[in-house]
Amino acid sequence: MNASIRRTFATAGRVLAQLRHDPRTIALLIVVPCVLLVLLKYVFDAQPHTFDRSGAPLLGMFPLIVMFLVTSVATLRERSSGTLERLLTMPLAKLDLLLGYALAFGALALIQAAVAFGLTLGPLGLNVSGPTWLLFVVALADGVLGTALGLFVSAFAATEFQAVQFLPAFILPQFLLCGLFTPREDMQTVLRWLSDVMPLSYAVDAMNRLTTQSGVSSLVVRDLIVIVGITVVALALGAVTLRRRTA
Repeated sequence: MNASIRRTFATAGRVLAQLRHDPRTIALLIVVPCVLLVLLKYVFDAQPHTFDRSGAPLLGMFPLIVMFLVTSVATLRERSSGTLERLLTMPLAKLDLLLGYALAFGALALIQAAVAFGLTLGPLGLNVSGPTWLLFVVALADGVLGTALGLFVSAFAATEFQAVQFLPAFILPQFLLCGLFTPREDMQTVLRWLSDVMPLSYAVDAMNRLTTQSGVSSLVVRDLIVIVGITVVALALGAVTLRRRTA
């Protein structure tokens, strides 16, 4: 096996070993999105069509937000403690390191997406017109995207508190402009242009199309490709901007 690949898997194994001894983080990653989806279901208990309309987009949005938060804080903690500095003195490229983190948190995103997916389409009874397997793929891609964005923005934070502050600064504008509350084409032109370059818009568009359209739409495939592309770009930028430790 290539040495770079071995180092990537070794990093992923180390991160997963650390997370295994952190049950609160595991609960945040897996339990919180499910609790939020259950709350959403019963908030609109008298309006089942509202849950059918908003449940799928939020199935992708909640994992993205949670993975963004946990990944950015965890990476910042490793940098501030000097762990990253020690690791980067070894023959370990920054990209290998970030891919290891992405692989570890991607595995958690897979579990998170599977649990939330089973809950939403099972007990909560979400109605989906499109292929359910593709809904799962988009939800998983959204979780991995949240991981990549969290790895990227963590480079610009000096403390864990600053990493948390990136959530309202980086995610909430996307939450407002992604088309969840009103169709993006009905927004002011400038806002629509902004929404067109925000990754969360494509996650919500894909989920909305799977909710209302049967079959595999080319637009859903396009949205998924954009999500994957932004994930790759975020990881590459994260490797470029990664610092050994905080100042």
